[in-house]
Amino acid sequence: MSAIGQTSHTISGTITDKSNGETLFGASVFLSGTTIGGVTNEYGFYSVTAPEGKYVLSISYMGYNEVNIEIDLNHDMVHDVEISEFSTALEEVVVMADEPERAILRKPEMSVVKMNIGTVKQMPVVLGELDVLKSLQMLPGVTNNGEGTGGFHVRGGAQDQNLVLLDEAIIYNTSHMFRFFSVFNADAIKDVKLYKGGIPASFGGRVSSVLDIRQKDGNSKNFELNGGIGVISSRLTAEGPVFGDKGSFLIAGRRSYVDLLLKAAGDENSVSFYDLNLKTNYSINRNNKLFLSGYFGRDAFKLGSSFDSSYGNSTGNLRWNHIFNDRLFSNLSAILSRYDYDLEFAQDEFEWLSSITNYNLKYDFKYYLSDAFKLDFGANGIYYDFNPGEVNPTAETSPVNPLKLDQKKALESGLYVSAEHKLSPKLTAQYGLRYSAFSRFGGQPISTYANNRPVVYNPELGIYERGEATGETNFDKGDVIETFGNIEPRVSLAYLLNEESSIKAGYSRTAQYIHLLSNTSSVTPLDVWTPSGPFIKPQLSNQYALGYFHNFKDMVYSLEVETYYKTVDNRIDYIDGSDLIGQNTIETEILNGEMRAYGLELLLRKNEGDFTGWIAYTLSKSEQRTLGGTAGGPGINNGNWYNASFDRTHDISLSGAYQLNDQWSFGTNLVFQTGRPVTYPNGQYVYEDLSIASYAPRNSDRLPAYHRMDVSINYKPRKYQNKRFKGEWVFSVYNLYSRKNAASISFGQNLETGANEATRTAIFGIVPSLTYNFKF
Repeated sequence: MSAIGQTSHTISGTITDKSNGETLFGASVFLSGTTIGGVTNEYGFYSVTAPEGKYVLSISYMGYNEVNIEIDLNHDMVHDVEISEFSTALEEVVVMADEPERAILRKPEMSVVKMNIGTVKQMPVVLGELDVLKSLQMLPGVTNNGEGTGGFHVRGGAQDQNLVLLDEAIIYNTSHMFRFFSVFNADAIKDVKLYKGGIPASFGGRVSSVLDIRQKDGNSKNFELNGGIGVISSRLTAEGPVFGDKGSFLIAGRRSYVDLLLKAAGDENSVSFYDLNLKTNYSINRNNKLFLSGYFGRDAFKLGSSFDSSYGNSTGNLRWNHIFNDRLFSNLSAILSRYDYDLEFAQDEFEWLSSITNYNLKYDFKYYLSDAFKLDFGANGIYYDFNPGEVNPTAETSPVNPLKLDQKKALESGLYVSAEHKLSPKLTAQYGLRYSAFSRFGGQPISTYANNRPVVYNPELGIYERGEATGETNFDKGDVIETFGNIEPRVSLAYLLNEESSIKAGYSRTAQYIHLLSNTSSVTPLDVWTPSGPFIKPQLSNQYALGYFHNFKDMVYSLEVETYYKTVDNRIDYIDGSDLIGQNTIETEILNGEMRAYGLELLLRKNEGDFTGWIAYTLSKSEQRTLGGTAGGPGINNGNWYNASFDRTHDISLSGAYQLNDQWSFGTNLVFQTGRPVTYPNGQYVYEDLSIASYAPRNSDRLPAYHRMDVSINYKPRKYQNKRFKGEWVFSVYNLYSRKNAASISFGQNLETGANEATRTAIFGIVPSLTYNFKF
């Protein structure tokens, strides 16, 4: 670098993949020999400001060749850069974050997981279905709630406490096929980023985590087809340029064919799912670009001629990227998201419908004030339309009368500002503030209760019961039933101990205004979302985290250690025997409680070489407590802390990939988890010749420990390697040693012997699968 003048200038631009024109999120852009630089935003844009002089602009992104460009920074300039992958193989094997580790050490961002989609495609999964969510569950602090279940839990939080976004649109149900597979088609996904803590101020609405998934933009250089044929489903993706060189498109479809197999076998039952991902973009000019994306997915289940069920997500997003100048970038998004389910009972001649729809308008800005100070700010508003359920007769002879539960409307809004500030060469801070507000609108009556208690304790029976209804208060559609507001500060610090290690600390406060009503251990298609209101308060969380990060042997190995403590106020809990289906007065079935979770996470990774992978370990505790409060009585479990249903004391995961040569590669997963908490009967008594069980305190027992091993073998025929058509065979075995992990244990009486007995239910034994992937 030459002598530095006093005048500063800015270089800005976009980093893209040379082969397909995809913008690269998280690419590192630095001026070599200095600490001046940063990373690209979600749309590949970067801006670097430095004193006037001659520099080498260094651009790097994991899995890509580093690019070094000599520049003479004597004026503001625009420099778009294309970079190339290391190899033209079908898929790269990458396990570490996209950002170089040295940049990660300096960045105040913590409790964040970035998953390269190549890693997802390398890992063995059940029935050969590529799955983003199951891949994330191999990392510390992230777990599921049982064999084959969809969804995920983060740092002891419930599934509904995760904000899941696909191209900024909210996904309410992330599972297909009875929760065995996720709704995310890996062929259509570009970036996966999970915030376990230290959630940026730009996100709001959930108290546990944010999963931000971005779809590919589509190949703007060449037309391309890729897909796969598997045991359960097949998929096909088409992408290519449109509008000349002004834009690109992506269409990705996936469909299962279990229903076709059952029909061919003469079975009247049926189960199926499909996905459709769509995206296109158009560059008006260098400073203005439009994106239109959508997702449509649906599951269908049929039980003979007596029962039909379907459920699914639909989303759409129209975005406008605008570059005001070389330091100010903006994105305006108009988003629609809907989740609904439909049950039809042919014998009783009626159907049950339920849905949640939201309309989201958000405007985000990023201002690169200087190398030492970057500012994010913006606003958004989400209008909710809740349909908790309606019954419609399907025939004139139906004995069922039409019924429609009260429709609920609400508006959630937020304003935020956040800064990334280099306080010194060693200390960097990220701090921000979000203000969120929530208004529950009228259009339905609200029940009133004696002494304002929808739930009361009956001391004679020792149970909680519905309170005495005294009437209703009617609210017109224009009325506001209740309004909530919360200030949500966020702060993270990173201190560089030396060039190989750093320590980080973070605090975040978050608010959640909508709640999932479910007294089962995992999310089901029939669960209903409800807004905060007179009897249901917003969930409020405080999370503290401290971490140590270290690189070994020039970044060949890396170690991450984090500890956290999290509290959640106003967590809904359910009284014994609660009835949530078709319930207009849900406040009579619940009590407001609290949660706490704390733990230690370790992640040791090998990032380079023929063998790559990681070992992850989580030691954690997740508990709930619900006092009687205004309802009186001792509360749930006598007001004592008890294990949350998704508590896992120990969670160990090992994931590895070995590249033998350009034809053969191997992958393996090894998982061990403490069994999830359950409630077992601890005795019985006889009343009027009936045997009645008594139960231990809630969640005081556990299922047996969960463990399994998966393996995969990838074979790429050499004859395709130098041709445009490329193919690979993937053979995988889920649960190699056929461990019969308990999904549940039920208790009953043997009718022949009269003895009490326990029955273990296991979903999977060993599951082999074969998939053929291709790319053209």
